[in-house]
Amino acid sequence: MAMDAPTPTLRALLSRAELTLRLAIPASALAPDSLDRPIRWVHSSDLADPTPFLSEGLALLTTGTQFAGFEEDDAYAAYVTRLTARGVVALGFGTEVVRAGIPEPLAAACESAGLPLFEVPYRTPFIAIARANAEAIAAQAYARRSWSLSAQHAIALAAFRTDGLGATLAELSHQIGAWVGLFDAAGQLRRSHGDSDDAAPPDVAEEARRVLRRGARASSTLRVGERGFTLQTLGRSGELRGVVAVEGELDQEARGVVTAVIAMADLALEQGRDLSRARAQLRSSLMHLLIAGHVPGARRVARGLWGGLPPAPVVVALTDTTPVRRDALRETLEGAGTDGGPSLLFGRIEDGLVITCGAADTAAHQAIADAAAEHELSVGLSDPVPWERFAAGLGQARIARARVSGTGVARFGDAVSGGILSLVDRPAAREVARARLAPVLHHDEAAGTDLVGTLRAWLENDGSGQASAAALGIHRHTLRAHVALASRLLGVDLASFTARAELWNDLRALE
Repeated sequence: MAMDAPTPTLRALLSRAELTLRLAIPASALAPDSLDRPIRWVHSSDLADPTPFLSEGLALLTTGTQFAGFEEDDAYAAYVTRLTARGVVALGFGTEVVRAGIPEPLAAACESAGLPLFEVPYRTPFIAIARANAEAIAAQAYARRSWSLSAQHAIALAAFRTDGLGATLAELSHQIGAWVGLFDAAGQLRRSHGDSDDAAPPDVAEEARRVLRRGARASSTLRVGERGFTLQTLGRSGELRGVVAVEGELDQEARGVVTAVIAMADLALEQGRDLSRARAQLRSSLMHLLIAGHVPGARRVARGLWGGLPPAPVVVALTDTTPVRRDALRETLEGAGTDGGPSLLFGRIEDGLVITCGAADTAAHQAIADAAAEHELSVGLSDPVPWERFAAGLGQARIARARVSGTGVARFGDAVSGGILSLVDRPAAREVARARLAPVLHHDEAAGTDLVGTLRAWLENDGSGQASAAALGIHRHTLRAHVALASRLLGVDLASFTARAELWNDLRALE
């Protein structure tokens, strides 16, 4: 963060020539940051135990009157211990007021405890030290307020750039000198800005998803090791659009800048929502034009808005998404269709989201597969078709999607290779087949026969009694008797092709 005024510290006070302060113990005896700890205020007291009246982060001044009753060195050590336990960051001793110099036991106790001890000469009033520190505090506060106004002005200008939201977040990262990330409505990291090459820890993404699941506007803080993060939701309660995460410890002025960015991001998202709705309607209309076979009209629309249609032949993909994932999927697909990337066109119809791309565009195919994996989608993919057969390709994609078990991508070509029965709902077909074959199944169970196996072998051998009997290892007359029994049990004439075809389908479904 930009800072024009020095932080109020003991080092800053010691550097003020007019105060003529002097460090009374070796700097090597102190922790490296001892002289640079912020001093919140300067207080003076000659009480033997002033700690009930002190707060953390103070510099204490004393003339040493209380030390007149200290006869043992341990008393000085106990005094210093009380100060350090209370959070006092420095002790100033005014010389030539009560004593000619600093008591050696006090200096030894401060050196042992690592508490900075400095000498205040007689000609320097305590009030001058307090005033100097107060001026430094006021200067720092003014510098922070000035920085905040300047940062908000720079961020407001960034909002007018082409990518207003991205430019705003990038400027926020620059102004506060820290990593800034934008998570979408599904909790996926979509943008990140900052000098650090480190990605956001998984805990930050999980925290983003947690606050999104609550569905209400909220802020959250999180620590991951040495790194601190502040998260703030975007959008209205019940319609959250994402989360902004900012790394680092934020003071009041920095939080004000982040709050301004959140407000501008909300406004940008609301304005973008109307534009997204319009674009979605155009995409949907384009898909309906293609389905209706109006390819020239669709080509003109696509040329004006998206640079044209992908080269034919094309493949058609059909998927469906929940409302929560819809915006995230749209961002994924739009990102995949940028200049120099895969050429994807997509739009929503009544039963899902249609995505189309060139059949030879392997990068586009990979983008569809990646989107299916990232957003846990069921996707059906058609065979290559010309634009004039777009509706047929959509029908193929619809069939392929029905074959997906869970999530992933299914191709229509795989369904064709499995035959017509592969397109039937397997559990339902199995139950129907079991009901139709119930008389034969019950007979096999009760009599210990295998009429089902006999029928299967007979049909596999095209109804040949001799070949079927040889395959089963029985006499052909026995085979003929078993087939006749099964025909009576089923109540069908197995001499007809239709009855044999239906029986074969039942046997395959039963498998």
